[in-house]
Amino acid sequence: MLKYSRVLGAIVGAVALSTAAAASAAEVNLYSERQPFLTDPLMEAFTKQTGIKVNLVYMKKGMLERLKNEGLSSPADAILTADIGNLHNHALAGVLQSVSSSTLNSNIPPQYRHPDGLWYGLTVRARVIFVHKDRVKPGEIETYEDLASPHMKGRVCTRSGKHYYNVSLLASIVEAKGKAAATTWAQGLKNNLARKPQGNDRAQAKAVYSGECDVALANTYYMGKMVTNEKKPEQKKWAAAVRIIFPNQSNRGAHVNISGAGIAKGAKNKENAIKLLEFLSGDEAQQIYAERNFEYPVKPGVPLHPVVASWGKFKADDVFLARVAEKRILASKIMDEVAYNE
Repeated sequence: MLKYSRVLGAIVGAVALSTAAAASAAEVNLYSERQPFLTDPLMEAFTKQTGIKVNLVYMKKGMLERLKNEGLSSPADAILTADIGNLHNHALAGVLQSVSSSTLNSNIPPQYRHPDGLWYGLTVRARVIFVHKDRVKPGEIETYEDLASPHMKGRVCTRSGKHYYNVSLLASIVEAKGKAAATTWAQGLKNNLARKPQGNDRAQAKAVYSGECDVALANTYYMGKMVTNEKKPEQKKWAAAVRIIFPNQSNRGAHVNISGAGIAKGAKNKENAIKLLEFLSGDEAQQIYAERNFEYPVKPGVPLHPVVASWGKFKADDVFLARVAEKRILASKIMDEVAYNE
């Protein structure tokens, strides 16, 4: 019996040591909804700088459901996703843990991180207005509110009102002006649509180019993707037909959204995961983001891609995005109330 106990103790001890070694290994497991063309160079640079191997699992969708199903036994140490809504939903579901880092707090402005450290923004994109260069006069459109004005009747194109880009924009209006004003705006925008909401942001630029509408809502980085698209050169024509308006520059500023990351609740390699987030918020990674995806670095002072810089400087709404995220459910209900997509 004693011999059996010793053997069992040795086995248990070996397993414990093996588990500890695995947890402290120079690696980190990352679940990512961001595409490999962007993440691969980032992870290669991180490994080169730190010696920490990144085991990356790319999933186009379903990450939150997978994390909830896996629970604390999930192999994930960190997550990487886009849109404030996705980050908010992960935090709300309890699959992330709070972390504090002086590096993250120094690199990332407070409005782009969760107040309790559950997530951190890594890149910024603005929700802007694409306007036809000839059919829209200077000064005709200056604010989001102008899109709902009577003079824009039959001139506006958007993608689905329920898409998270537009839900987040409406949530920012709820935060800034309240439910009643946001509902009036959503109804006015619907009334001014030139066609039923459809397509992605690039499709809106195409619609402006082809004359279906004069103005459209879109994220900034799509302009960069179109103007440099060698595989589909027709998109260069769409981009050449429009100019970017950064809305609300005389008041609250243009609505911006983020991509971001967080540490998984059951992270076994937590310290390595924090190092990864710190790296992603630093100069080298922020420069890679800027070069690869035409996004704005979240860290102030990092140079912009020349294409992005050509759009000019703009004032961003500095509202805390965690507060905007809390208004998304209400914003989605407003879109249903006005039957935006019908």
